[in-house]
Amino acid sequence: MKILPPSALRLRPRRSLPFVLIAAAALSACSGEPDQSQTQRPGGTVGYIVAQTSTVPVGVTLSGRTVAFETSEVRPQVTGVIRKRLFTEGSYVKAGQPLFEIDPSLYRAAVNQAEANLASARATAEAATVKADRYRPLADMEAIARQDYTDALSEARVAKAAIAQNAATLDTARINLRFTSVPAPISGRIGRSLATVGALASATQADPLAVIQRMDPIFVDMQQSATELTALRRRLAEGGVMPGSTAVRLQLDGGTTYPITGTVQFSEVTVDQTTGTVTLRARFLNPNGVLLPGMFVTAMFDQASDPNAFLVPQNAVQRDFDGTAFLMLVSADGKAVRRKVTSERTYGTNAVVTSGLKRGDKVIVQGLNGLRQGTPIKAVPSTAPQKVVPPREDAGEGSGQGSGGRPGTKTGG
Repeated sequence: MKILPPSALRLRPRRSLPFVLIAAAALSACSGEPDQSQTQRPGGTVGYIVAQTSTVPVGVTLSGRTVAFETSEVRPQVTGVIRKRLFTEGSYVKAGQPLFEIDPSLYRAAVNQAEANLASARATAEAATVKADRYRPLADMEAIARQDYTDALSEARVAKAAIAQNAATLDTARINLRFTSVPAPISGRIGRSLATVGALASATQADPLAVIQRMDPIFVDMQQSATELTALRRRLAEGGVMPGSTAVRLQLDGGTTYPITGTVQFSEVTVDQTTGTVTLRARFLNPNGVLLPGMFVTAMFDQASDPNAFLVPQNAVQRDFDGTAFLMLVSADGKAVRRKVTSERTYGTNAVVTSGLKRGDKVIVQGLNGLRQGTPIKAVPSTAPQKVVPPREDAGEGSGQGSGGRPGTKTGG
């Protein structure tokens, strides 16, 4: 048997491969498939609405904190040892209700002393008055020197003045005695006691004995950007928007809605330099004490209303990669055109368009899938019974199959 050398076992190069590639390219060129980059795809049937202006509230959502309607510190007005605490911490107290009792011994003694001094002054004044009355006829008869009568009359007047002075001292002593009972200055919820029985209370001490907060009604302080508030006021001045309602809705931390509607009271006249915000204050009734001071809440209200806004379905508003909003409209020659608009908020299920639209524009709201600028379309009102379909990716190829659907069917927009 003849054995072939190793060189003869090497594979021979396939010289026919270039010819196969050339033949495949020729077949592809003869296949008749159109170049999609040079063929304009016809659009499908789309549904549109006619743009009309609507009066839309300019709503804002602001974060805020609850603040007590009134806050009062319970402070002693006299100095003394606290003998009793007359309230339960955390309870509701009424204005004038006694809260603490300070030892009244010294102040009761001061009242007794003032009463005695007043009685003495009255007796002295009575004697001086009688003496002056006796001296008067004697002076008229020149039985005594005229100066003696004048001195007696002056002594009577000084004695009467001493009565008034001692009466004022007695009033002061009685007031101080009354201050030994420390009352509640306002009605509200009292916190913990900051002083204990046996402690020395002073009229000049820095710390209060307790703090009372009135929580019905209650305030909610909200923070709004000064830039937004200034822009709104400018639009109000120009007539672009109308003043809105002062009714405020409240959402508690955790998503619970507060059942009572509040009202906006005022806004601060200065801007916080650290945050660049302005404080707005709303007032809410709080009969059941659900709202407590310091709670974090979310407030929602309509600061104004825009009579020239447009409402379109949210799905009609599309956005570029940079966030620019645009709509697809029906042009006069039956083509889809793109229009840049301003849409920064929603109202219900619709998007609010504040610029870029005008009355009578036909806004495409159905059949937007795959729709491109300049595509010829068949436009019907969105309320019409016809079924609208988006443009077909393979339209013009004769396949009769819609994008994403079965052959011979239409996909609703």
